[in-house]
Amino acid sequence: MKLKYSMRKIKKIGVLTSGGDCGGLNAAIRSIFLTAKKSYKIEVYGIRNGTLGLIKRPLDVQKLSYKNFEGFLIKQGGTFLGTNSKGDPFKFFKNGKYVDVTKKIISAYKYLDLDGLIVIGGDGSMKILKKISDIGDLKIVGIPKTIDNDVGVTEYSIGFQTAVDTATKALDSLQSTAASHGRAMILEVMGRDAGHIALNAGIAGGADVILIPELKYTIDGIIKKLNEIKKNKIGHSLIIVAESVKKENGGNVVYNYNKEKRFGGIGYYIAQEIMKKTDIECRVTSLGHIQRGATPVAIDRILASAFGVYAVNLIAKRKFNRLVVWQDRKVIDVSIEEGIKDCRKVSIEDTLIKTAMSLGIYIGEKSIF
Repeated sequence: MKLKYSMRKIKKIGVLTSGGDCGGLNAAIRSIFLTAKKSYKIEVYGIRNGTLGLIKRPLDVQKLSYKNFEGFLIKQGGTFLGTNSKGDPFKFFKNGKYVDVTKKIISAYKYLDLDGLIVIGGDGSMKILKKISDIGDLKIVGIPKTIDNDVGVTEYSIGFQTAVDTATKALDSLQSTAASHGRAMILEVMGRDAGHIALNAGIAGGADVILIPELKYTIDGIIKKLNEIKKNKIGHSLIIVAESVKKENGGNVVYNYNKEKRFGGIGYYIAQEIMKKTDIECRVTSLGHIQRGATPVAIDRILASAFGVYAVNLIAKRKFNRLVVWQDRKVIDVSIEEGIKDCRKVSIEDTLIKTAMSLGIYIGEKSIF
């Protein structure tokens, strides 16, 4: 006779990484394993390639051991478990058609006899796993990771600081070549619907123009700023733009890739519009996936470690359907529903918006402030 769940000793948990990769994921998995083993003597099973590891037959799952966490892993980018950003279990493409494979995930969870599952993912992954949890009574705890830093109530998500650091270093390098050739260098960065990477890296990297999706700009406004720089006898400039910034007329710049529309190319649009109206020579660099795969910076490793410890402690206390978040310089937990309810975009009242304006950075038209 099986014991009721509330009476069972927690012996076995799973962990998976879902969605796009980022810096700090391996540190989080390491923290989960070490806390589970050392504090609670709980076995940890790594599920490979996100939910795909539970969909595949045979299951793609490995029992984690100390050997998995040799010294170098904490400083390694990506996730050694693998991840997946295309396998929505409710609309899973198989044999030429879309099918619902959520029952496979639920049956795999029960077959493994897991006492809990830690999901490291963004808002999309959390929504999917929460829905599956409601259907199949999966015991889940979420850890937010996204370079976009747009997950609801957490001030920081794993991966954001590494992406900002990578973009800042790119601006540092572009500054030198911009000065050498007297050009305007444009750096296009990721961020989906939020401009946190561009705003933070732009300030840190000394950008003259920062363009984010939350604020409207004009090409004439950008040109006015570049001309001001020239009047000060500075012959070069730096522009950073988030990938989802719209054209001046309101349309996104996208390209088709494998039958999907993806953001990309706004930097070239800005460059062309500037060169149409001025004699300023522009060059464009798109940072792309370098932001995801970079060596995680110290703060992401620390944040990931703190999140991992807290997540295991929640499971040990049988507190499920919770999202681990960072608020007011400490780790707390909220319900997953609350945590992913809103997309965290840059507010016009953000301290860094005011900082950029005070530094004389062009960040949008004054009429919006």
